[in-house]
Amino acid sequence: MRARAPSSQGAFADELRRQARRVVRVAGFGAVTAAMLPAYALREALLDDASRDRVRDRWIGAWSDALLRLYQVHVEASGRTPVAATRGRLVVANHRSTIDIAILLRAFGGHMVSRGDLAGWPLLGAAARKVGTVFVDRADPFSGATAVRAMRGLLKRRRTVIIFAEGTTFADDVVRPFHPGAFVAATHCDAEIVPVGLAYERGSGAAFLDESFGAHLARVSAAEPTRVVMRIGAPIVVEDGARSTKLRDRTHAAVQALVDEARAVCDASRGTRERSGT
Repeated sequence: MRARAPSSQGAFADELRRQARRVVRVAGFGAVTAAMLPAYALREALLDDASRDRVRDRWIGAWSDALLRLYQVHVEASGRTPVAATRGRLVVANHRSTIDIAILLRAFGGHMVSRGDLAGWPLLGAAARKVGTVFVDRADPFSGATAVRAMRGLLKRRRTVIIFAEGTTFADDVVRPFHPGAFVAATHCDAEIVPVGLAYERGSGAAFLDESFGAHLARVSAAEPTRVVMRIGAPIVVEDGARSTKLRDRTHAAVQALVDEARAVCDASRGTRERSGT
């Protein structure tokens, strides 16, 4: 038998490592979620309303942190450090990957606004429903109106709502136009809007585009460690009488500027590591 060429041996070893990462991470994702979800449900059933939100945020933070560690997602946060919300808080970020969800939930807690079909995804859908995710089908006006009412109710209760206002994921750093619903919800609520920009290291392959959730999970699970820069901007206080369209446009400009800053930090960090050989 002909000996395998060194380059072929290297490629074969790399593929084995990818497959091993995929198996370990997919299994770990299922195990972490399956173990934590019923434990949270049991604890929640014993809590009063005053304690439920606090325990829920703590559980979400622990779950998100466990998944980011499992998937070796290294987040470099810069800008404003998240603090406990004293009013309703709408967190608005660009959207590039399902990884964004864990990054923002770990940083801010609160309630995610998500595409309607996520409710039916294996395991993750059950977890999302249990923790009060707001689901929206943007092609259905009734669903959109229901989501706006749900967001407004949460903001009036001084809760945090996280939304990807572009409506879906994109592969680059251009922030697409924002849908208006969340900004309508934020008016007349004594709320603030926190803009966030996310940039992934170039070549990470984390983008979620034109594939099923299962295929995306399998691909990301096999990936090398992922570096992400999260840039958090100054809160935009929603004043009485503020127009939702102006809030939307101001927030969009802020998110785009933060994405550009995050990209600069991400590229500079990569250049430093390459020069140092790390």
